[in-house]
Amino acid sequence: MGKEKNPRRVADNEAMAKTRMLRTSPQKLNLVAAMIRGKKVDKALADLTFSKKRIAVDVKKCLQSAIANAENNHGLDVDELVVAEAWVGKNLVMKRGRPRARGRFGKIMKPFSELTIKVRQIEEQA
Repeated sequence: MGKEKNPRRVADNEAMAKTRMLRTSPQKLNLVAAMIRGKKVDKALADLTFSKKRIAVDVKKCLQSAIANAENNHGLDVDELVVAEAWVGKNLVMKRGRPRARGRFGKIMKPFSELTIKVRQIEEQA
C-alpha cells in the first residue's frame, strides 16, 4: 500500500549533483564549467585543483559530490566516469548601491548562479 518509487531523473549509467547559490555571475561560472565538460573525472579534478579561478573550489566540490553519488547511490565505477554535462543557471541577484555625484545612485548588482554536473560511466575500449 506504499507509494511507488520515484523514477530516476537520469539514466542507469549516470549520476548528478547540483549546487545552488554560488556567489558569482553565470558567465564567469560557465568559463570554469566549460573547462571540465567531456573530460574524465580524475583529469577534471586535477584541472580544478590547479585553476586560478576563485569559483573553481566550489565547482570541484560539486564534481566530488556527483562522483560520490555515482559510487554510493548508483554503484558506478569511479575510474570509468566522465563529466557528461555541466550546465550553469541564473539564480537571484542582490541589488546594492552606492551614492554617486550630483545626488545620483549607482546600482551594484551581485548575481548568484547554480551549477549542475552530470557524470556518466563509459566502458573503456580495449
